[in-house]
This record gives sequence, C-alpha cells and structure tokens, in this order.
Amino acid sequence: MTETPLTLDGSKTALLVVHLQPDIVAERTAFGSMFNPQLRERNVLAHTKEAMEAVRQAGGLVITLRIAFKPDYSDLIPSIPLLAMAQGAGCLKDGTAEAEIVEDIKLGSNDLVVTHKRPGPFTGSNLQQTLDAEGITNVVVCGIATNVSVEGAVRQAADLGYSTFVLEDASSAADQVSHDAAIATMGLFAQAISVEDLKTAF
Repeated sequence: MTETPLTLDGSKTALLVVHLQPDIVAERTAFGSMFNPQLRERNVLAHTKEAMEAVRQAGGLVITLRIAFKPDYSDLIPSIPLLAMAQGAGCLKDGTAEAEIVEDIKLGSNDLVVTHKRPGPFTGSNLQQTLDAEGITNVVVCGIATNVSVEGAVRQAADLGYSTFVLEDASSAADQVSHDAAIATMGLFAQAISVEDLKTAF
C-alpha cells in the first residue's frame, strides 16, 4: 500500500493486536454478530498471524490487547454507549474464555497481553510504559474494529509521539464502508500499510 518502500528497525517496532476476543469476533457472541462476517471475509486472523510472525522474526514486540472487566462490572464506567452495550450484554468479563484472546492466535513466549477498560488502550493501562521500557518508537496497529479501538489506538499512539502505522488488511469493522472511512481518517495520524509492506520493511 505504500508508494515508497518502508524501512523499519524491527527492534524498535511493536505490533498492537486489538481485541481478537471471542466476545468481540466469534460467531453468535455479543459483538461477534456484528464483527465476525467481515473478520472472515477479510481473512483478518490469518493476516494478523502473518504480521505477528514477521514482527517476532524482526526482533520486535507483539502485544495483544484485550478489553475486560470485573464480573460485577464495578470497574466499568458506562459513559460510552459501546461500554454500556457490553455491560448490558453481560460480556467481556475477566475470568471467562470469551474475554481471552481467540485460540486461533497462538501467542509466542515473548508476546505480551495488556488488558484495558476504555476503547483507547493507552488509557489506564501500562501500555505506554511497556513500549517505552522496550525502546519502541514504531507502533503498528491491527485488529477489530477499525473504526473503534483500532482507530483509538492509532490516535493515542500518534499523540504520544510514536511513528504509527495501521495494517489495513489485518483489520476490519462491522462493514466495509465503516472500515474504509476509518482508514481514510487515520491517514491524518498514521500510515496505512499492508502486511506485505510490513514484512518487507524489516
């Protein structure tokens, strides 16, 4: 997707994999009914695994992000309609399999998992501290949904000064129109690239 060849230092690159959790992406789950069709049509899981392996081989950091709450939702602030929907649906509860990372995504021994409670994954989490401790300057984002927490992560990473990229073909939304619109908007904050672009950048 890039017009000129992209070059990245693998040791300074982190891949943020957003919300590949059964409650969000699996068929017949609370949010999966919205997001699963495009996830499958766009082959997001396969593309994500390819990106994860490329970053690992380049000596970078893979971080899977999950949003989850206490079973009684005492740590959920329902000021955002999407979070109120999660509470109403009784999903994304810590300790349940549906709130973990999907089994299709096999975590490596050095991969990290960061749990957060707002659509922007840097809010109230140790994500920035983790990236800075590892000397990360490049942040690549993919996952679900393009127009929600993928875009949230991109905007926050860009605001914090990281060189930020979004993997267009390893992300999806509830529909293609929403995905395309989000990718266009993120072009003001980040560079949209493909998994192939990422692989050849190292």
